Amino acid sequence: MKMARRYAMTARAESVARTRDRILDTTIALHLERPIADISLDLVAEGAGVSVQTVLRHFGNRAGLFEAALERGAKEIGREREAAPGDVEGALRVLIDHYEQRGDGVLLFLKQEADEPHAKRIVVNGRRTHRAWVARVFDRVLAERRDDELLDLLVVATDVYCWKLLRRDRGLSRRLTEQRMRRLVDAVLESARPSRRNSGA
Repeated sequence: MKMARRYAMTARAESVARTRDRILDTTIALHLERPIADISLDLVAEGAGVSVQTVLRHFGNRAGLFEAALERGAKEIGREREAAPGDVEGALRVLIDHYEQRGDGVLLFLKQEADEPHAKRIVVNGRRTHRAWVARVFDRVLAERRDDELLDLLVVATDVYCWKLLRRDRGLSRRLTEQRMRRLVDAVLESARPSRRNSGA
């Protein structure tokens, strides 16, 4: 009897967790597809295959749902963008993969930044996260320079707008987009190296 009760409780907990995950996955997907003002609880519930009451039971209200989705999204992005410090080629491949998956959604957030507080929070956090990612990937060369100029240039060369200009505005393939962003990064890194004259060569 105890084992049966324990099994039932475990199964229920797993079902609740799956429902919560489905609601959050739906909310994140909707954020990447449409303006935040258009994302209603009815729309989330319909996409997740649950009732609005179920959504409220899990998250309290729309603000609570969006807050939980923001936290979950940040963790997912952290995993997607994992890259070894110093591995420029691997880091750019990971970054382009990330932009291919979420870049258009990020651009949608940027369009809403001035008018939508939730979008502004996401954008501000995204900028901070990207700068920290660049600092981590290029830690060795940045440590040698010890100034913000090089970091600023690398942030620009790997920014989502750079991807947009090449991939969306120019219509280049993913491969060419990655190659040209790599050339930008290499040019920035080359500019940071001491010249032969300064090195005494």
